[in-house]
Amino acid sequence: MPHLLISAAHKSSGKTTITVGLCAALTARSTIVQPFKKGPDYIDPLWLTQAAKRPCHNLDFYTMSSAEIKNDFALHSQSADLSIIEGNKGLYDGMDILGSNSNAALAQLLDAPVVLVIDTQGMTRGVAPLIQGYQDFEKHIQIAGVILNLVGGTRHEGKLRESIEYYTDVPIIGAVRRDSRLVIEERHLGLMPSNEDSQARNKINTIAEIVAAQVNLEQLLKIAQNAKPNLDCSIFSKQARGSADVRVGIIRDAAFGFYYAGDLEALEAAGAKLVFINALHDSQLPAVDALFIGGGFPETQMELLANNHSLKKDIFDAIERAMPVYAECGGLMYLSRQLTWRGKTCDMVGALPFDTVMETRPQGRGYVHLRETGQGLWPLLDSAGQPAEFYAHEFHYSKAINLPSNLRFAYQVLRGFGVDGCHDGVIYKNTLASYVHLRDVENNRWTQRFVEFIRDNYKDFFGSSA
Repeated sequence: MPHLLISAAHKSSGKTTITVGLCAALTARSTIVQPFKKGPDYIDPLWLTQAAKRPCHNLDFYTMSSAEIKNDFALHSQSADLSIIEGNKGLYDGMDILGSNSNAALAQLLDAPVVLVIDTQGMTRGVAPLIQGYQDFEKHIQIAGVILNLVGGTRHEGKLRESIEYYTDVPIIGAVRRDSRLVIEERHLGLMPSNEDSQARNKINTIAEIVAAQVNLEQLLKIAQNAKPNLDCSIFSKQARGSADVRVGIIRDAAFGFYYAGDLEALEAAGAKLVFINALHDSQLPAVDALFIGGGFPETQMELLANNHSLKKDIFDAIERAMPVYAECGGLMYLSRQLTWRGKTCDMVGALPFDTVMETRPQGRGYVHLRETGQGLWPLLDSAGQPAEFYAHEFHYSKAINLPSNLRFAYQVLRGFGVDGCHDGVIYKNTLASYVHLRDVENNRWTQRFVEFIRDNYKDFFGSSA
């Protein structure tokens, strides 16, 4: 099971661009590449999925146990020639002083050799002590190579190589020059999602060509092939797929693209047939029994969303008639009355009794710890049947305003912000809308509970049958 982890010395070193290039370049050479992303992230996986032409899966210590991480990694790697994990932040960055959820901890758990992407801007001889320090900090981590990024030119590259080769024993896998063609537009939550970029495929192909010309792909493959093959997926198995007896509409387009591949697979395993809907262009709601509206950037498409009056009315009427609906973050914004951004206000679906406004600073960002209030529609219960606690994450610059005092909430926020700093998961009829993003993991199989709720409460909303 050849595999490796691409990390960096610090955030914004260009590791996502490099990883996208590697996945696409190797895929173009008929190598089956399985991409993974460490941590909670939607945007990088969208790019990695397109680059590798396989769904990217997330590995996250906060929401998953170590055994579950190894299981998911092994299961999704089985049919691939090579697995590439893209780290988040720096190699040793983490939530605690011991780095228990760092990229290094993931590399240790999966016995993954590490290739370090180094932002070399303004650096020459100083690259050597940087690498030495990363080698010495946790000696059990195998830094198997470095990719020099944002290299200024031939002279700059020569100085970097000379220093690394003189002072360290770490192989230089490649040196990628500064090039405007490698730049992916960024916005407040990171890179622009590939589902918004009509030229994403061309961009990925260009990145792949540049990376392939400046990185030794054969050397990279040899590093991956030397990874210890101690991952055993025979103990675990995927959830068995049930018969598809409910139809779940998934709104997925340039405004809403934040869905975990594992969650969509889990919905199907629970018995849902997924029906994809474009809220920008589809004029009617198709025959579905429920809706799942994920996150994204609805503010960038809010005029198109607002002007699709017929679909908004269909969704409003369906919610009023108690269709089961689950909405996260951008989905919550879409279901509110109005959305305001950069001084402009547009009418949204209007099913939820409040408005949302985009701010210039994060209103909630990072991991969250929630406790069920007992009022949720498909609550997570403990072994005694009592409301349980679980972990998730949130990323939002918007906030809910003009909140009525009588809102019902599914969750109490123990860590994070949610809707009002204390609560999240607004309940309206059979709709649950929250700023928090859930993951279907061993400790919170939300998709199964959601599908069971659909069956129990509103099967065949439009008289559909899967």
